[in-house]
Amino acid sequence: MAAARRLKRVAISQPGFLTLNPKVTPTDLVSSRRKRVNKNKKKNWNKYSDVQDVEEFLEDVRHQERTTGGLLSEKSDDSLFFLDVGQPKKVEEKEAAEPVKGKKRKGKSSRPLRIDLILQHDSLVAPPKDVLAFQKPNAKKLRRTAERAEKLAAKGVVPRSKKRLLNRTVVDRTSKKTETEANNNPERDFYDIWGQETKDLGEPWYLQQTRKKLVKRPEKLNEKPSVLPAVEVIAPGGSYNPDFFSHQELLREAHEVEVKKKKVEDKIERRLAYNKEDTATEETILREQVEGLVEESEEEEEKEDAPKEDGEEVAVGAIAVADKKTERQRKREKAEKIKEQQRLTERRQTEQQQQLFQLRSIKTSIKQQEEKTQIRQKRRKAKEEAQKAQPRRLGKLKFQPQDMEVQLSDELAGSLRQLKPEGSVLMDRFKSLQKRNLIEPRERAKFKRRLKVKYVEKRAFKEIS
Repeated sequence: MAAARRLKRVAISQPGFLTLNPKVTPTDLVSSRRKRVNKNKKKNWNKYSDVQDVEEFLEDVRHQERTTGGLLSEKSDDSLFFLDVGQPKKVEEKEAAEPVKGKKRKGKSSRPLRIDLILQHDSLVAPPKDVLAFQKPNAKKLRRTAERAEKLAAKGVVPRSKKRLLNRTVVDRTSKKTETEANNNPERDFYDIWGQETKDLGEPWYLQQTRKKLVKRPEKLNEKPSVLPAVEVIAPGGSYNPDFFSHQELLREAHEVEVKKKKVEDKIERRLAYNKEDTATEETILREQVEGLVEESEEEEEKEDAPKEDGEEVAVGAIAVADKKTERQRKREKAEKIKEQQRLTERRQTEQQQQLFQLRSIKTSIKQQEEKTQIRQKRRKAKEEAQKAQPRRLGKLKFQPQDMEVQLSDELAGSLRQLKPEGSVLMDRFKSLQKRNLIEPRERAKFKRRLKVKYVEKRAFKEIS
């Protein structure tokens, strides 16, 4: 069968072969044979599929839509055909030749230009609708709001916005404004520009909506962050000519401050201290370096000489199988549980009955607890009041109080002329702001030079040296 097909194909390809249709050549017959391809693969669908008839049909549909605005099969007969009744009667040449006054003669000038006809839109297909032009922002939300308003209106509920409009006070527009007095009137009252308060010229609702009404200041902002005064008066012992006892009291306070600092330093030194005997020596350093390199033969020999135990070791991790309980044992355990529950219930009832006779002692204990609670609340309140005078932690650094400015007994001056100034007013104000919680504690930024300073001797300096 395959050999016969091959002979037929060879005979058709011969130059002397004649076909029944004179328009078809032998090469067309050979080339028109379907090529056997695998249609299971997606890449061969469009490549070897004949869709010419589908394309022609779609092009015909698009042509009908452009020319007639739709398919011809869906059009009515009146829109496709018309009744030919002949040409209308011609107007007499004389009347046509006489131009009418006030009207321009129609001719070639009234015809549109060809370029306009080319650019004119001749398709009857409507342009695509711009969806974005008909969309509204928050359309779904507005539609739900309108539906909710309709439901409330049907029930007789007034919205909040309308209530505000109804509750507004009506301003009398017909009342005449008070006439202002002339500036040159000597009998007019004195106007204090600083003493009179400003009045709100308008309704509260209108001022609130137009953002002209001032926002109410929170009460928390009116409170001071600290109860300390801006300027603290120094103790009497800090005077240039103080009393003996007041000066000694100031020296005692300064001494206590220095003692606290010394204790903190000693505590740090104790924690950082180490035993001198534990310091590394040449012997310990060599032992650490040789650790693990020398074979410990003695330990290996001891392991070899150790006696072996045959069968005496107990297996580790063995699961002990518990004996199965009998029916009588389970019943006995159940009865014991029931008896234990009954005993606990009776004991609880007995305790509740005994509490009836302990009402007086219970009242006394409750009263003692209330007194303890009040004492605890007073302590907490006193602690909070004391905390108000202390600087809070506002940043990563902790507040460090300024060193006390104290003069010893032999450094006291007898007069203001001999008094030497101490401290800095700027540093005192800076520490006062930190102590009153107005600014956070800070420290001076450390300046670090990126590049090293290079010293160069100038030529004129070299000549001198």
